[in-house]
Amino acid sequence: MKKPSFCFILLFLFVSLSNVHAQTKQAGPVIKEYGAVWPIDQPTFKTDTTKVFKAVFDVMDSPDDPKTLNAKIATVARFLNMHAQHGVPAKNLKAVLVIHNKASKDILDNKAYRSRYQTDNPNSGMIRELLDSGVDIIFCGQSSLSRNIPVSETVSGVDLALSAMTALIQLQDEGYRLIKF
Repeated sequence: MKKPSFCFILLFLFVSLSNVHAQTKQAGPVIKEYGAVWPIDQPTFKTDTTKVFKAVFDVMDSPDDPKTLNAKIATVARFLNMHAQHGVPAKNLKAVLVIHNKASKDILDNKAYRSRYQTDNPNSGMIRELLDSGVDIIFCGQSSLSRNIPVSETVSGVDLALSAMTALIQLQDEGYRLIKF
């Protein structure tokens, strides 16, 4: 009986391992450039594609490096894309992003960001795409003043609230589910 050749064994391992990693994360269809997610084939807990998903994302942290995208904000893009990729109509996806504390800097427009950090805001494209897709972005008024970030220096379309706490309470009273990152 012949032993399998070393090349055959290597080829078998390569093909086997390639199939394990054949799936890739994909962005879109709601947010095209951000929010790539893994496809989940045949989940046993079925997603109700007729449900209206209302989520409010409470984001207060930010990476220390001003050149780094805030992955916590990108969670909103993942939420939208993952559900849309799995059959939930975009009209059934309602997302609000409440920004405060350290994350306040991440909604600055490029001019203000460059002035403060000597680099473009890595989040501005994502913020713009979220706003353009219908995501409401609410900035905490208390953080605005305590961090010296006037709403006039944020990406156009960001709303200013009395506080993050106020916005979170009101949105939860309107049926939004809190997602904390």
